[in-house]
Amino acid sequence: MKMPRCVRFDESDARVFPKAADPGEWAIPGGFVFADADPAALTQSQRQAFANGFLGLTSFGWSTLASVATISDVEFAVLATSLAEHLRDVYGAPDIAVAEAAAREELAYAASLCEHPVNTLLSLNRKIEGEHMVEQFRVVPSPGDRQHARIWELHSDEQ
Repeated sequence: MKMPRCVRFDESDARVFPKAADPGEWAIPGGFVFADADPAALTQSQRQAFANGFLGLTSFGWSTLASVATISDVEFAVLATSLAEHLRDVYGAPDIAVAEAAAREELAYAASLCEHPVNTLLSLNRKIEGEHMVEQFRVVPSPGDRQHARIWELHSDEQ
């Protein structure tokens, strides 16, 4: 199975989000965080998280980019339990069974975004259209085994 993992190429996430996710954390889009939010009432860093953030599942911070990675069944089960507890404790899920169902739904949605080769980068744009939250994802393929074009050759001075 594949899941998104937080990626950080520079320190910009630490400057633009209320809390930055750590590189390597498993991630989900995390739009539920903003389900009851009024986008106009969000701070600038919260608006950035709303518009472009993947939710890291360890720190519950935000990441601009995620990378497709392979996850084991055991790791996936641990994520489901951890996210369910977070949904119960922070977002008021009525009981752990409801929270687990919601967590598994969020994780399945995130996994569905990863039908690409490992190391493919994903970015997210989230906005409100009418009364609905809309998420659009951009895919940046991994360079894989492709090599850059040769721009010079080395020749021996001895002839």
